[in-house]
Amino acid sequence: MLLRKLSILTLVLSVAVLSSCTETQKKDSPKKCPKQSLKPSIEKSYFGTTKDGQKVYEYMLDNGKGMDAGIITYGGVMTYLNVPDKNGKSDDILLGFDNLKDFEEKSDYFNALIGRYGNRIAKGKFELNGKTYTLATNNGENHLHGGDKGFDKRVWSATHSVTEDAANLTLTYLSKDGEEGYPGSLRCVVTYSITADNELVIDYKAETDKATPVNLTQHNYYNLDGQGSGKILDHKLMINASEITPVDEGLIPTGEIVDVYGPFDFTEPKKIGKHINSADIQMKYGKGYDHNFVLDKGKGMGLAAKVYEPDSGRIMEVWTEEPGLQFYSGNFLDGTIVGKEGKRYVQRCAFCLETQHFPDSPNKPQFPSTILEPGEVYNTKTIYKFKTK
Repeated sequence: MLLRKLSILTLVLSVAVLSSCTETQKKDSPKKCPKQSLKPSIEKSYFGTTKDGQKVYEYMLDNGKGMDAGIITYGGVMTYLNVPDKNGKSDDILLGFDNLKDFEEKSDYFNALIGRYGNRIAKGKFELNGKTYTLATNNGENHLHGGDKGFDKRVWSATHSVTEDAANLTLTYLSKDGEEGYPGSLRCVVTYSITADNELVIDYKAETDKATPVNLTQHNYYNLDGQGSGKILDHKLMINASEITPVDEGLIPTGEIVDVYGPFDFTEPKKIGKHINSADIQMKYGKGYDHNFVLDKGKGMGLAAKVYEPDSGRIMEVWTEEPGLQFYSGNFLDGTIVGKEGKRYVQRCAFCLETQHFPDSPNKPQFPSTILEPGEVYNTKTIYKFKTK
């Protein structure tokens, strides 16, 4: 990791740099010592070359106030996210890897940009305008997160900018007609911003030349006490949702929308682990939480969820324009994956809060539509706000 830092092709757009880290800390773990520049800044470095020979770059976005993030052009993957705790100490709160090879070979969608369709489509099929489309079945008999080579495995083009209050990275990708079985050429533009207010803002836009389903999201694996620090069962979670979409054994929504109950009632903050071993059949299907919550916020931007980790004092709020939120409690991590700094990722050592339209919407006309038509612009924004208590 240090060697990669020393090979930086620097595009520093700040005027001055401060640092609260000692020289020893810088040497041992450079990514845990944000530069504390006076203004937001961006640096670019070579991250590696994919198996098929495409060069991948990492952009390091720094808000100048103790929060910084790394994002690579491979899959829009966030390589790290340093956020201050209640004592002002910044730690990386994302699971993941230190090199491209591991992201290509081991990653369970760690911190990736997901598309063309985030979440599941039943049996990898849907009908649109009288035609049946067949997709990859890469999750049992179902289609998951865009297929065998979804947006998380594509190399995106990048541009960047810095303003007085944010460092911004824009990734662009053209998904061609027929890619992974989807109709239409879809041009996607996703902008990541690290703001001076300690926010991670993700702005998604897309346009198509044929009607097609679109459901983009970011699959970040969070542990607010620091990646690899242990299980997330004591994190206190509130989800602004009074309904869920229950699933079958394959985690496909049944089509019903039911009131939250027992394990699924997060309308008031409670520990993630309180009911995670419940005998409820829905919990059995997902080995814990892996469910879509129907948000109460109404149309437009609104609060979707809030998470608090008592030891670090970190708070993360999720604000979105999307109607749904997938809460996943890291149930399928089993300790076989070794990530950053040699940390072994055990079951429930991280959680995901993925803003979205509902799973299997192309086959569920009663759900909000995910079909994008030619001439329309898909445009949705999600904000992760970080605070301390």
